[in-house]
Amino acid sequence: MKIVIAGSGEVGRHLAKMLSKENQDITLLDRDQSRLDVIDSNYNLMTWNGSPYSFQSLKDVAVDEADLFIAVTPYETDNILSCAIAKKLGATKTVARIDNSEFIVPKYGGVLKELGVDFMIYPENLAANEIAMSLSHNWARYWGELHEGKLLMIGVKVYGNSPLLNTRIKDLPVTTHDFHIAAIKRHNETIIPNGNDEILPDDIVYFITTPPFIEDVRELCGKTRRVIHDVIILGGSRIARRFARLFHDRFHIKILDYDMAKCEKMATELPPDCEIVYGDGRDIEVLRENTIYRYDAFMALTGSSETNILACMTAKEFGVPKTVADVENLQFVDLAENMNIGTTINKKLLASSRIYKILIDSDQSNSRFLTLADADVAEIMVHEGARITKKPVSQLKLPFGMTLAALIRDDKVSLVGGDTQIRAGDYVVVFSLQGTLDKIEKWFS
Repeated sequence: MKIVIAGSGEVGRHLAKMLSKENQDITLLDRDQSRLDVIDSNYNLMTWNGSPYSFQSLKDVAVDEADLFIAVTPYETDNILSCAIAKKLGATKTVARIDNSEFIVPKYGGVLKELGVDFMIYPENLAANEIAMSLSHNWARYWGELHEGKLLMIGVKVYGNSPLLNTRIKDLPVTTHDFHIAAIKRHNETIIPNGNDEILPDDIVYFITTPPFIEDVRELCGKTRRVIHDVIILGGSRIARRFARLFHDRFHIKILDYDMAKCEKMATELPPDCEIVYGDGRDIEVLRENTIYRYDAFMALTGSSETNILACMTAKEFGVPKTVADVENLQFVDLAENMNIGTTINKKLLASSRIYKILIDSDQSNSRFLTLADADVAEIMVHEGARITKKPVSQLKLPFGMTLAALIRDDKVSLVGGDTQIRAGDYVVVFSLQGTLDKIEKWFS
């Protein structure tokens, strides 16, 4: 597919690098040459210095041949205008990053559709919903729903009270095949395991399962389910404000911020049941005065990744059961996960994953649902005569970096075991390391 990405900020660069690994035809467009200069020459993509809303620049990158045009500059109006022009010039589909919640209201969204914006990505909205999901399933580090919720991917960090520890996967203490361990995140490495791999303390284990067996997975990981009512938030950021607007009726929310003007603005704009407090939440005495130890969850959502990580560590010391940190510096994401600070949120990765899904949905033979830091979950259709159908799964000798987690047959979901026989017409859920999916698809075609 030919894809043009306007904007080489962190979202644009991350998306371009991710897509280039899958042998897509990528052009990254930006008016700032210095941003393009930092792109690693090892990536299979082209850069072009030009304005995202210049007719000539868009013609220069052959936007009329683009299957997908993605505008992710920092400026909402630039993104909308560039999508409108790209659509007029012949781009098949367009995606714009937005910052205005009005645009995602159904009665207004049609206006942008008429202008030429097919899809809108609102990162703060994605982050707010991701936080709410993590609070609802607070024993898990990661929670993803596949195939309209019929299949779940759950990432859990395991500690000393889990019967999984120091056990080979083929020797797990279970009698039925109710889940599939698709991957293990150990330090900064993602492992696609086989039966001889052991689960070690502090591993993040990714399970594929179905809704009836959620509790079995939780108990096997030695986790306790808590109901969260009271939430305290450090920083009145756009994510914090969006979360408060969306979920004030589900949680009691207190927001701490050291900017008096911002506090006054939040007090007038946010729902009246949200508590706004002027104070520096980085100060331990301020946290103590606001009885942080009585809260069910603490969320650090300031603009500083370092502040958020340290604040969550402090909240853990006060005994807060659930902590969430907004870690926008991509270099700190793995570090934060290894420091046991709870759930990490990165709206750049969330936005990239959503755009990725839009891209793959346009290819009927392959529908990718979720993208982690260095691995993908894909749903791939099996074609007649494919290699994957020749033998039961245990006899296939599948390539490194790939595991078959589940399959959908006649709209029914089942987990894949060693005796499973894949058939033509099945949709198979595959967990793979990034950059390997193009090789894996050969087994299905």
